[in-house]
Amino acid sequence: MPDTPTALIVSHGQPSEPDVAEAELARFAAQVAGHLPGWHVGAATLAQPGALDRALAGAGAVPVVYPLFMTEGWFTGENLRKRLSVAPQARVLRPLGVSPELPALAAALLDEEIAQAGWVPDETRLFIAAHGSGRSPNSARDTRAFAEALARHIPLAEIRLGFVEEAPFVAEAATGMGAQSICLPFFAAARGHVLDDLPEGLDAAGFEGLRLAPLGLAPAVPALVARAIAAAR
Repeated sequence: MPDTPTALIVSHGQPSEPDVAEAELARFAAQVAGHLPGWHVGAATLAQPGALDRALAGAGAVPVVYPLFMTEGWFTGENLRKRLSVAPQARVLRPLGVSPELPALAAALLDEEIAQAGWVPDETRLFIAAHGSGRSPNSARDTRAFAEALARHIPLAEIRLGFVEEAPFVAEAATGMGAQSICLPFFAAARGHVLDDLPEGLDAAGFEGLRLAPLGLAPAVPALVARAIAAAR
């Protein structure tokens, strides 16, 4: 496809269910492609053996690679670039979670949820549940940066953070939020921690508020990703 601009969306995937996560990412890539006429948009999870190599084989010489991750770190840096060594001219973009458009997108999503509940923003508390890391400060750093940017877009009563893999842990941080609160998972997909550790932590905290889908599943995200890819050409 020498004349066709090519993008490749890459996510971590799910080692325990690689086929399911691969299919989910392919559907997401198709949504992104709907906003990118004239582009070829492929997808590959790092957890599916051989998926990235197969996707690169059909991606042309200079693909735009979009990491569908929420923070920058080892996977989006050293690991991904090493695995992209067969495509040295690939242009790797910054991941979804650090997109400058994401806080405004999240604010609009929260505004809608708050209005549907009959609440007002400045009386509503937000709990951002994120992955975190016991080995690197990058995950918490990028989550906090997102929370700070979000606060500039919507006047909430409180924004509180909790993590699955580092302190403050979800079960501790989500305690005492009250009924007029919302949990926004700062995750790219409904896999792994989102399906087990997160609800367990919220239940342990007695969290009474609304529980939203992961931010990466918001309806406006495919268009956001498409804009980032188009701008990188």
